[in-house]
Amino acid sequence: MREHWAEISENLKKMLDSGVFKVWIAPLRAVVAGDCLQLTAPSAFVAHWLEHKMLPTLQQAAAPVLGLNPAAVKVRVQTAAERPRAGKPRSEAVQGAAAPVAAAAGAAAARPLRRAEQAPLPLPLHVAGPAPLLWRYSFADFVVGPPNHMAVAAAQDMSQRGGCVQTLFVSSASGLGKTHLAQAVGRAIADQGDVARVGYLTAEEFATRFVCSLKSHDVEGFKSRFRDLDVLLMEDVHFFQGKEKMQDMALAVVKNLQARGGRVIFTSSFSPRELQHVDSQLVSHFCSGILTDMGRPTEEMRRHILERKARSFQVLLPDPVCQLLASRLSGDVRQLESCLNSLIFKARLLNCGLNVDLAMEVLSQYASVSAEPDFPTILRLVCQSFGLNEHQLASRSRRKECVQGRNLIYYLARKHTTLTLEQIGERFNRRHSTVIKGITAVERELSKESGLGRQMARTVQLIERNAGLPAVH
Repeated sequence: MREHWAEISENLKKMLDSGVFKVWIAPLRAVVAGDCLQLTAPSAFVAHWLEHKMLPTLQQAAAPVLGLNPAAVKVRVQTAAERPRAGKPRSEAVQGAAAPVAAAAGAAAARPLRRAEQAPLPLPLHVAGPAPLLWRYSFADFVVGPPNHMAVAAAQDMSQRGGCVQTLFVSSASGLGKTHLAQAVGRAIADQGDVARVGYLTAEEFATRFVCSLKSHDVEGFKSRFRDLDVLLMEDVHFFQGKEKMQDMALAVVKNLQARGGRVIFTSSFSPRELQHVDSQLVSHFCSGILTDMGRPTEEMRRHILERKARSFQVLLPDPVCQLLASRLSGDVRQLESCLNSLIFKARLLNCGLNVDLAMEVLSQYASVSAEPDFPTILRLVCQSFGLNEHQLASRSRRKECVQGRNLIYYLARKHTTLTLEQIGERFNRRHSTVIKGITAVERELSKESGLGRQMARTVQLIERNAGLPAVH
């Protein structure tokens, strides 16, 4: 049975980043009982994380070994009786698995453990390694134009040794390249063979790891994992709104990094002046360098994006087809890529080349942006989707349907109209801070692979299509 786990572990090593494997997989104990892989995790937090974040990967790694697809995988929590006692060596197998974790935990893991105390498990912080293993995007495949040239120039300067930009805050709507730009900086530093240590994570991941450190009484260990960084890339910092303890910790990390001459990139769906319930000192650090936003790509930029994407698929995109797509699709980059993917798939299905007639068929599924953004249409379609009327949406009701409907209107109006946050809030007698909170809630759900997230994504797609707005894919 040990041989089975050894084979599964080898499969996992090939599928996961080495740091993730050491932190989450190496400390596990495994037993193969019949056709089921039973894993024992050192804490309830690790077990929960494995079940909700890693279960498909575990099943995929175990499938060829157990001869089942999907393989049966169960995760349980180590009992108090199974934990090693203080002062007594662990078994050889457990020692070998836990060694990398203890090393990563630093001084906190080196202190003696009380019988009732569990060794804190460090959470993985993505640190720059070989570019192909970590960074998906680069400056080479980023299309630059008037809406984003300042942000790109600042990011490129930051990625160079001795650059003058130390702090950069990039804001934009969803799908316009914030993540691409942040990862391009990390990749550029890695490609240079720079010895700089780069940390990359979202504000929500930062908060999750901070909460874990509080539960495991290892706040100093949490701080130490940021203390040695030279560059910090933190995305979606609007998540910190209203979370005072998270803001205090983020402020301490950022102040320490900037005081040592480190470089920081923040990305957000909102500019610093639009953030609400964020400590003024933290906002001041957000604004201490270059502030820039990125708008929607121009038609020429859209054409270049389509051409590059087609080359990556090794297909010939005729100029008339490229021009047609670029002129009709004026949404975000995800919309362009989705339409091109659909067109290529259909052409391969029909065993024909890309042509204007086929492109017109595919475009019929993607509505163009209306000449005049239509807020009443968005409102009407959201009401239809949730079975509500305008009076119910404008009320103070906290029913789930009312809250989700209002938040969806905030999200679509922010994305597709020229209305300010204050103007959107006035339509429902709400403050613009409430609008920001609602938009953030929708973005979080859309990013999740949960049932609610998928349901909301389908609702957004249907509403955008019926409203004549660029669809989200």
